Amino acid sequence: MDLETTGPTEKAGPRRGLGLATATALVVGEVIGVGIFLTPAKMAKTLGSPAWMLAVWLGMGLATSAGALCLGALAACFPEAGGGYVYLRHAFGRRPAFLFGWMSLFVTDPGLTAAFAAGLGEYAAALVPLSPIGRKLVGIGAILAVAAANVGGVRLGAGLVRGLTALKLGLLGFLALWGFGLARGSWSNFVPFVARRPGSVPLAGAIVGATLSAFFAFGGWWDATKVAGEVRNPARTMPRALMLGVALLTIAYVTTSAVFLYLVPPSRIDPDRGFAAQAGSALFGAAGGEAFAAMVVVIVLGSLAGFMLSAPRVYFAMARDGLFLTPLAALDPRTGAPARAIALQASLASILVAVGTFDQIVAYFVVPTVAFLAAMVASVYVLEGPSTRVPGYPVTPLLFLVPVAAVLALLALSGPERAAISLGVVALGVPVDLVLARRRGLDSGRVADGQ
Repeated sequence: MDLETTGPTEKAGPRRGLGLATATALVVGEVIGVGIFLTPAKMAKTLGSPAWMLAVWLGMGLATSAGALCLGALAACFPEAGGGYVYLRHAFGRRPAFLFGWMSLFVTDPGLTAAFAAGLGEYAAALVPLSPIGRKLVGIGAILAVAAANVGGVRLGAGLVRGLTALKLGLLGFLALWGFGLARGSWSNFVPFVARRPGSVPLAGAIVGATLSAFFAFGGWWDATKVAGEVRNPARTMPRALMLGVALLTIAYVTTSAVFLYLVPPSRIDPDRGFAAQAGSALFGAAGGEAFAAMVVVIVLGSLAGFMLSAPRVYFAMARDGLFLTPLAALDPRTGAPARAIALQASLASILVAVGTFDQIVAYFVVPTVAFLAAMVASVYVLEGPSTRVPGYPVTPLLFLVPVAAVLALLALSGPERAAISLGVVALGVPVDLVLARRRGLDSGRVADGQ
C-alpha cells in the first residue's frame, strides 16, 4: 500500500491560522535562550578580538541563511505538518523519516522540553525561594500551562509565542539601550578592534570553538517548518519567515555581544561566569542578579512555548501517515489542534523533569540531530521541485552543508563513544519500523515526490 493512502486521516489537517508574524516568532522565540547570555563571554575570551567575534556571528548567520533558504523551499513545496519528517520521507523514503521521528518523539523533544522547563524552575528560584521539589513543580507547571494553551487552539498557542517573543526581543533591546544610552561601559574595550589581545588561545582553535558555540546558539531555527501545515499561504510565508527570523537572530546576537564587550573590560572577562554575573552589576547595580534572573525566566518560557508549539506536529504527521499510533493523528474537533500529540510530549517531558535525568540524554543525541538536519537540507539535491526554488542553487546548500559537516566531524571526534551510542539507539528504531510496516502492509520503498 502506498504511504500516502494509509488511513482515514490522510486528508485531515490542522487549520491554517498562522501568519508571517507567528511563523517568524517561532524561529526567533525558540532559538533565543539562555545561551545568548553565555556565548558572548566565551567567544570574547577565546577569540580575543571584536572583529573576529563579529566575523564568527556574521559567518554563522550567512550559513544559517543558506540553510533557511533550502528549508524554506522545501516548506513551500511540501506545506504539511511535520517539517523535517516530511522532507526526509519524500527525499529518502519512509525509514529515514521514521527514524527521525523515533528519535524526536522518545528522546530529543521530551528531553529538550524538560531542559527548558527545569532551567525555568532554577531561575525562578533566584527570584522566589523554592525547594528542589518546588523547582520541579514550577517546571512541570510551565509545561502543562503551555500545553494547555496549545490544546486550546493554534490562535491561543500562537498568541502566546508571539507575545513572549516580542517581550524577549524587547528585553534584549532594552539591554542595549540601557547599556549604551547610560554610558555604563567604555568604547575603549573595543580597541584594538582587529588585532588579538596578548594571551589569546591560538586562532585556529579559537575559531573552531567559537563556531561551534555560534552554531548551537542558532540551533532550533528549523523547527518552525513543523507547523507549515497550519500556516496561511505557506509557499510564500515560510521562506520569508525563516529568512526574517535568521536575520533577527543575527542582529540580536551581534548586539548582545557588543553590549557585553562595552560593559566588561577585556581583562575582567571570565568565560565561566557568563553575561549576567559580569554585566549585571554594571547595568543594574546590586540587583543585577535578580534582574537578569527575571529576564531569563521570560526568555526560557518563550523558548518552551515555541518548541511545544512545533514539536508535536511531527508525531501527528507520523500517525497520519500510518507510521505510529493512529490516535495521535486525531485533531480536537473544537480547536483543530493535535491535542493527543501535544499531551504525549507534555507527559514525557513532565516525567523527565520529575526524575531529573534529561541533560545527559539530550547531550547524547546531538550528533544524530545535526546529521538529520544536514539530511534535510541535502534533500534539495534529491527533489527537483525544491531545488528550483533555492536562490543560488546548487551552491547555496553547500554554504550550509560544509560547515555542518565540519561541526559533525568535531562532535564525533570529541565524543566518539557518545556518538556511537546515540547512533546505535537511533538504529534501534529500524526493527520497530519493520514491525509496524508489516502490521500496516507498508513497503519500505521511497515515496514518490509530490504524492
